Amino acid sequence: MIKIYKYTFLILGISVFTSCKQSSKPTQTTREGSATFVADETFKPIIDDELYIFHNTYPNAQIKVRYEPERTVLNEFLNNDTTRVAILARELTQKERKVFLDKKIVIRTNRFVIDGIALIANTASLDTGVTVQEIINLMQSKPSNIKKLVFDNANSSTVRYLKELSNVKKLPTTGIYALQSNPEVIKFVSENTGALGVVGVNWLIDPKNDLKPAVDKIKILGVKNLQGKKGADKFYEPDQNNLALGLYPLTRNVYIIDCQGGTGLGTGFASFIAGETGQRIVLKSGLLPDSIPPRELIIRKTLEK
Repeated sequence: MIKIYKYTFLILGISVFTSCKQSSKPTQTTREGSATFVADETFKPIIDDELYIFHNTYPNAQIKVRYEPERTVLNEFLNNDTTRVAILARELTQKERKVFLDKKIVIRTNRFVIDGIALIANTASLDTGVTVQEIINLMQSKPSNIKKLVFDNANSSTVRYLKELSNVKKLPTTGIYALQSNPEVIKFVSENTGALGVVGVNWLIDPKNDLKPAVDKIKILGVKNLQGKKGADKFYEPDQNNLALGLYPLTRNVYIIDCQGGTGLGTGFASFIAGETGQRIVLKSGLLPDSIPPRELIIRKTLEK
């Protein structure tokens, strides 16, 4: 009887020890588990491409991304403890960083792509180029050759970018129109010859089937910079070469910001997109990678006669 009790306690002890070990096992590593990120809607195509390869490479990892305008992303990121990874077109301000630093949370920020903000017009439009000065004039409610400029969203990163470029706090009351998303801007411009649209260039390189008919009816305009600045000699389009040389005026960095406070899928995904595979995906997308992946050189030996 004593032996039975002894074995019973032994089994119970092992069970408790095992359950404690299992409960202490991390629910998320760099390559497995589940997590929710928030991201600027402007970069949905490139992020979706990265996620597709990441999930195929690491099938035990499940990352869900909520795409929102920049202001919504920041509000979610700063105030929701369950969302600790964000993809944004800017770094956190000192005030925003303080939210995490006060909680003793390490902030990891990595740039992984350089984006171009594209100006688009209907293919039937006679417009072929826009100057930065014309954009600034419109944003400052001054006379401009641009009569109708359409944005993706009033709270978007593209609106913030052009407001900062033009040094204005508010959008003008005339000539500016805000919709809800990049696809809406593309579709609107494809149906209206008098409008110019502002979108992330990655929406135009390899559009999905539902957006392709609209993309086929628009064109990307060249942009000339302000006098005295690089890219002021002529109109440049947002292709990889012009982005790399700094000739296209409307460029910005894209960052993944990980505030998980430890090693997890945020760390794993950031490492993936900054690595060779992730940067090749960026290169293929038409955007400019943070680091150019090395090319494989095939050296053929000359046959001796």
